[in-house]
Amino acid sequence: MTTVADLPANVRVSSHPCLQAKLSQLRSAKASARDVKALIHEISTILGCEALASAIVSAPGPKEKTPLGFEYTTTDIHPKTMSLVPILRSGLGMVDGMLFSPPHRPHALPHPSHSPRAVPVHHLGLYREPTTLEPVEYYNNLSSHAADPEDPSPNSASSLAIILDPIIATGGTSVAAIQTLREWGAQRILVISILGAASGLKHAAEEWPEGTEIWVAGVDEEITSGGMIKPGLGDVGDRLFLTVGK
Repeated sequence: MTTVADLPANVRVSSHPCLQAKLSQLRSAKASARDVKALIHEISTILGCEALASAIVSAPGPKEKTPLGFEYTTTDIHPKTMSLVPILRSGLGMVDGMLFSPPHRPHALPHPSHSPRAVPVHHLGLYREPTTLEPVEYYNNLSSHAADPEDPSPNSASSLAIILDPIIATGGTSVAAIQTLREWGAQRILVISILGAASGLKHAAEEWPEGTEIWVAGVDEEITSGGMIKPGLGDVGDRLFLTVGK
C-alpha cells in the first residue's frame, strides 16, 4: 500500500477530516447528480484553500485609509498573474469551488474568489484515446489575457497556472496539460485534483518536478484495464452531466 511518504515530494495529499468525509460521500453510487455537483464544489473549495496557501505569498501593498481616516498598509499577493485551467469536461465541476457561489444554490450571493483579484479561466480539452489511453487534445483556449486588473495589456501566460481535473488515473492527461502550459509560458503549475491513483500521481509529478505541485484529497492504489481508478469515483463527467460514457 502506497503511503504519502512514498509519493514524490511535489505531491501533497490533504489530511483535512471534513475533506476525507466528503470524499467518502462522493464515492457512493447512491449520490445523485445534485449531490455529486455539491460535493465536488465543496471539496474543491477546501482543497483550493490548502493548495493556494502553499503556492502564493502575501506582501505589503500601498497605503490606504479606513472609513475612519486611519492609515494602514494594504496586503497584496504574489504571483500577481494567475489563471484557472479546467480540463474539459469534468474539470468544469471544480471551477465554481474556486470562484463563485455553489451551483446548487443559484440565488445565493456569490462568495469571494480565493484570490483577491479577478482570475481568468482558460479551458483545455483533452480526452483519452480508448485503445491506447493516451491523451488527445481537441480544444485549447490558452489565449492572451489581461490577468492583472492594474495592467490591462494582454499577457501571453499567467505566472501561476492552476489545472483543475477531478481524477488523475494514468497521469497521461496531467502530463499533457503540464507540457501545454509550459509551452504557453507558465512559470509555475498547480494541479488540483480530487482523487489520484498512486502510479498516475508519480507519472504526473515527474513531468516538471521543479515547477509543478500536485494537491489531491485522496489516493487509490489500483487502475483497471480500462484506465479507471479502483475503487475510485466512477466517471466524474458522466456523474456531473447525467450522460453515459462511451
